[in-house]
Amino acid sequence: MKTICLYFEIHQIIHLKRYRCFDIGRDHYYFDDYENERSITDIAERSYIPALTTLIQMAEANKGAFKVALSLSGVGLEQLEMYAPSVIELLHQLNDTGCCEFLCEPYSHGLSSLANEECFREDVERMRLKVKQMFGKTPKVFRNSSLIYSNEIGAMVADMGFKGILTEGAKHVLGWKSPHYLYHCAGNPNLKVLLRDFKLSDDISLRFNNSEWNEYPLFADKYIGWIADMPEEEQVINIFMELSALGIAQPLSSNILEFLRALPACAKEKGITFSTPSEVISKLKSVDQVDVPYPMSWVDEERDISCWLGNVMQREAFDKLYSVAERVHLCTDRRIKQDWSYMQASNNFRFMTTKNTGIQLNRGIYDSPFDAFTNYMNILGDFISRVNSLYPVDMDNEELNSLLTTIKNQGEEIVVLNKELEKLQEKLEKLQPKEEKKPAKKAAPKKEPAKKPAAKKTTKKAE
Repeated sequence: MKTICLYFEIHQIIHLKRYRCFDIGRDHYYFDDYENERSITDIAERSYIPALTTLIQMAEANKGAFKVALSLSGVGLEQLEMYAPSVIELLHQLNDTGCCEFLCEPYSHGLSSLANEECFREDVERMRLKVKQMFGKTPKVFRNSSLIYSNEIGAMVADMGFKGILTEGAKHVLGWKSPHYLYHCAGNPNLKVLLRDFKLSDDISLRFNNSEWNEYPLFADKYIGWIADMPEEEQVINIFMELSALGIAQPLSSNILEFLRALPACAKEKGITFSTPSEVISKLKSVDQVDVPYPMSWVDEERDISCWLGNVMQREAFDKLYSVAERVHLCTDRRIKQDWSYMQASNNFRFMTTKNTGIQLNRGIYDSPFDAFTNYMNILGDFISRVNSLYPVDMDNEELNSLLTTIKNQGEEIVVLNKELEKLQEKLEKLQPKEEKKPAKKAAPKKEPAKKPAAKKTTKKAE
């Protein structure tokens, strides 16, 4: 029996403001609050609110037969909390249906998995804790920024305790293989890999409202029919996209939500179910490993990382940013930590791309990739000077590594001591009831023998 794994991502970029070289050292606030509020409010009204309302209605109407997965970036979640709290309320309502699984991704929606393992782990753990605090569930499945994945990244994710990961079903990786099976990581077989069917996903997110498309108009029964006609042995169809596709990329006037609402009924007629990523991982067996020696993503035709790190400007900005990763890791300044998250966001490097993909890229305030590079490097220059003021430049890498090692060892010792303390507390709790019962048992036999001898003596005297 075939199953559909439907997944949506919610992420909103943090807009940087115009920052001149003359501002370096004088202005330490880098963000355009007006544009951030305007953009998140707009996307919430046009996409997130109607789309989430529809998903809630679908979950309630189909009584457990419809399942969906969501992944939220931390920076996007922060903006929703500040400017669109109604979206947060809808996320809680969807969570209450029991038909939604929340995945984990890097808090910053950044590219740390390509640069610094410690930074990546910290970013992921921060998001995992955020999801647990908000929705009461610890994510078991991971989704990297823009579905970036490689064998090395998969091994890191498995080491963090995740059971599965989502990524792109790229042709240059799969070759003749189909994305409609469950695979496992080549670096660690314990991590299961779900591969996106980019054609079926893009039919909804990119082509749905295109009147020049040869399949236009697309109806739910036709779409499910394509899935039903696939070979019987194919197990899972992974349909992944951004939630903003429902309302922004495909306007509500295109009846995109009516199409979505009709999918469960059409699927039921064909004997096709819906499953969350965790359900797919627990029910299906991996058929083979997926070998990805070089990072891939779901972006552009190449499905690689060239849109972020494809030119000299991007690589210079990227290397410069992560050159202070170890110092920021040591830092306890909340303001620097927050700025670090926002500056890691992948869109900052995407705006610097010089690739000609045939698709118009909205660069926001920037006139060109060179303009984006200049503005970002100005901000980065001020940020690095702030970090260096806490940890001087003359501190060489050996000193810094020694300090990092000391802090790491202390942290590990604290963890071990806490575990020992918990064990001792558990033993103490088990011993306390026994100590309470012991006096009661000893007291009872003492009274009985005391009465018996007294009774014998009185009887002798009476005789």
